[in-house]
Amino acid sequence: MNPTDPPDDSWLSTAMTSLLHGTRPLSTLARTLSCVIFVLWLVRRRKNRTQLISDLAQVGSSYNAEYEEDKSHFDIIIAGGGTSGCVLAARLSEDPNVKVLLLDAGQSSQTLEYSRIPSGFGRLLRSTHAFPLWTTPQTHASNKPKFWPRAKVLGGCSAMNAMMAQYGSPSDFDAWAQEIQDPSWAWKNLSKYFRKFETFVAHPDYPDVDLGNRGKYGPVTIGYFNSITQTSKAFVKACVEVGMDWTPDFLMKSCGVSRVLTYVDKRFQRVSAESAYLTPEVLKRPNLKVAINARVLRILFDTKKSRPRAIGVEYSESQKLPPLRSFAKKEVIISAGAVHSPHILMLSGIGPSFHLRVNKIPLLQDLPGVGQHLTDHCVVDAYFKDKTESSFKFFRPSGLSEFGQLMKAAWTYRLGFGGPLASNFGECGAFFRSDDPVLFPPKEFHEKLVDTTSGPESPDLEIFSTPFAYRDHGVEWFDALHCYLLRPASRGEVRLTSSNPWSLPSVNPNYLQSPADIEKLLRGLRLMLRIAQTEALNPYLDESSTHPSLDHSLHLKSDEELLQLIRDRLETVYHPTSTCRMAPLEKGGVVDGELRVYGVQGLRVCDASVFTEIVSGHTAGACYAIAEKLADDIKLAY
Repeated sequence: MNPTDPPDDSWLSTAMTSLLHGTRPLSTLARTLSCVIFVLWLVRRRKNRTQLISDLAQVGSSYNAEYEEDKSHFDIIIAGGGTSGCVLAARLSEDPNVKVLLLDAGQSSQTLEYSRIPSGFGRLLRSTHAFPLWTTPQTHASNKPKFWPRAKVLGGCSAMNAMMAQYGSPSDFDAWAQEIQDPSWAWKNLSKYFRKFETFVAHPDYPDVDLGNRGKYGPVTIGYFNSITQTSKAFVKACVEVGMDWTPDFLMKSCGVSRVLTYVDKRFQRVSAESAYLTPEVLKRPNLKVAINARVLRILFDTKKSRPRAIGVEYSESQKLPPLRSFAKKEVIISAGAVHSPHILMLSGIGPSFHLRVNKIPLLQDLPGVGQHLTDHCVVDAYFKDKTESSFKFFRPSGLSEFGQLMKAAWTYRLGFGGPLASNFGECGAFFRSDDPVLFPPKEFHEKLVDTTSGPESPDLEIFSTPFAYRDHGVEWFDALHCYLLRPASRGEVRLTSSNPWSLPSVNPNYLQSPADIEKLLRGLRLMLRIAQTEALNPYLDESSTHPSLDHSLHLKSDEELLQLIRDRLETVYHPTSTCRMAPLEKGGVVDGELRVYGVQGLRVCDASVFTEIVSGHTAGACYAIAEKLADDIKLAY
């Protein structure tokens, strides 16, 4: 799809196809009506992104071109247009004297209806707009490989996540500062960059949010514009019923339960890094070029001096086409995410020397930490039947009645009233500690678990509710509660599979390698099942259901049975971090406190891969903040 193409309407056409060509016959009138509605749906204002560059020859030169070729020269090149990359491109190009090139492997997310509509993102996970990664078989999780999609669109994972604006605990960032011995990363200093990217929109139903903690003028809207179901509201009451504290804002109190703020704007559309930072006005800047469908293959270096210096990048639209090159006078910043940033470094000769030798890549800089320390939030789900039949299962209609519900929801959304399509699914969340004596009385839970949190007020588990949940990344759909591990002790790695840059890397998150992880998930699962049986949720969850796919009797299982269920059901929540850690070199670090890659000049990394440790929340906010900070640091440097 070119940047001027209309948005992807396949999500509604899929529903039409399943209805009109399914096994249930429809009357001619109903089919006609459906087609009329479908045509009317398509008659709407279309997005286009004409300022994006799809002809890569406009910004790059051929492999044998002279270095001095003007069109391929920039001051700063950003390799990867994900969450952090979009921030850097917009902020660094604010100086009209700094020429910036942003390269991304995918297309604009703004042309994808599935991305812009909050409830549509699940359709992107198994599409051409995501890298179809699979983990190695997970030794401690029933030896199963896990599907591990990573975004392949401008805006990165901010364009296909659940839009939950919860940033972790302030002590998470204090721990970063302590590890790197740089106070600028402590929460008291870093928090200004969270406020810098935010525009918080208050809601009369939530008057207790501390406005002093929230931003007013940033490009990223956060608020309560997503829809919320009665079941999710009951979930909050259920959590309080079992002993959790209610919190008006997770920045005020990290542990507790509340409705989650979301990256959804007043038009009920997703706010991604692309939509927030790469606005039409920003893209008009003559000193900023944004090239799409440009997959970065490696970093180019000048090796004439004692320390190699990054001078450019090599990239291409396709494996069948010759690569192009662009050159950077000042810096190259890799911002390709926790999988692809270490991949690019290793393809460029920066990484563990033994591993590069095995893959026949010439060594530029031996950095053993590249690709190591991979950390991810993993999740276990429990499935339930909704008594009220008010779930969003009509998103995949099985007959005329449900299709009618879908069309009503579509028109409600298109007319600007939000409704079910404005749901981000993760509507409410509960953050808590696995050693909380109220939730886990010591008389019943005797074992003392390893504390992996960043501080006494920081959580290590989260439970969230969804009105329409999935199994196997959207293959099957249920109502569900989800428990995931916020501070795992297990560590994995990203590795090359070959020296071919078009070959996807090997990913091994090493789930449940640490026994503490599965013990914490067992406690979280037990608590989640208690929550499902509360009076608050009794009007909504049908405990009498005996359907074999549902879990209304799961609380009767033994610990051993639940441990095996955890191993079998464990999946990713799409939050990989820490594969290019900001840490001292002697502790496996890859970048220093200014995100400069050790041992080379002119090269930085900025994305979730640099997280010293994974945050006890959702990762997008920290990706925005670290990019805002780096942009300011680079402006000061030049």
